[in-house]
Amino acid sequence: MVKSVVDGKREPHLALPVGRDETRFPVVGRKPQEGPSALPILCAQWNDGTMVKRSAGIAAVALVLSVGAVGCSSNNSNSSPTSTAPSSTTSTTAPQVATWTAVWPTAASTTRYRTPESAAQGFATDYLHMTNPVINGFQQGDARSGEVPVQPNSSGPVTTVLVRQMGSVNSWWILGAGTASISLTEPVWNASITSPVALKGTAMAYEGTVQTQVREDDNSKPLGEGYVTGRGDAMGPFSGSLAFTRATSKYGAIVLFTISAKDGSVVEASVIRVQFG
Repeated sequence: MVKSVVDGKREPHLALPVGRDETRFPVVGRKPQEGPSALPILCAQWNDGTMVKRSAGIAAVALVLSVGAVGCSSNNSNSSPTSTAPSSTTSTTAPQVATWTAVWPTAASTTRYRTPESAAQGFATDYLHMTNPVINGFQQGDARSGEVPVQPNSSGPVTTVLVRQMGSVNSWWILGAGTASISLTEPVWNASITSPVALKGTAMAYEGTVQTQVREDDNSKPLGEGYVTGRGDAMGPFSGSLAFTRATSKYGAIVLFTISAKDGSVVEASVIRVQFG
């Protein structure tokens, strides 16, 4: 996990992924006390407790940005439907096509968010384990996506949370997050990774230390944890590797974060979507 000595350059720009291209995210850090979590829930409900009713039948769906209906008890992103399809042009996996890109909530979970702000709130508290984060207003991108700035307090650094509206009930999902203090250049978004994964980029953090985790969907325990070192006074390069145990999910995330020197709480974090090779 390691070292850096040369000044780097801040890269605050965030690109919103909309397909299987290699859009890059700047990656950030402040250490979650327990790390991100994405635990499955038994039946579909909004985050405010209102039940969501979804069709249990197999529907013919168009393979565009639209999302088909699936059964409440069988929405698993890692399994293939076994129901018979009416024809070769009918897909029963359209919800996965849209939602596999999301870090939070997972497709297997049934928590859904009505607003981009509530999705960012759930992500910050339940996935990153920030303490009392400040959720700022939604900043519209295109018709179905945008950004929500999140801070550990009113004067703290900004973690920009990327949100998109998709899924069978048009709920809001988190595609990733980034901060100006950490820029991850390797791996790129949606890269297929194996252990140990090489991590490269630039960062500025307290004593240069950026905490790192590899996480898989629907598992609250990190598959691997470590750190990389950038610089403490300016952006500086980091290069290291992170070993992790075998994943049981197809998708996961790399999380880079820093923690408060005062109380160890999460200050900022960057999250990039990956899949396991």
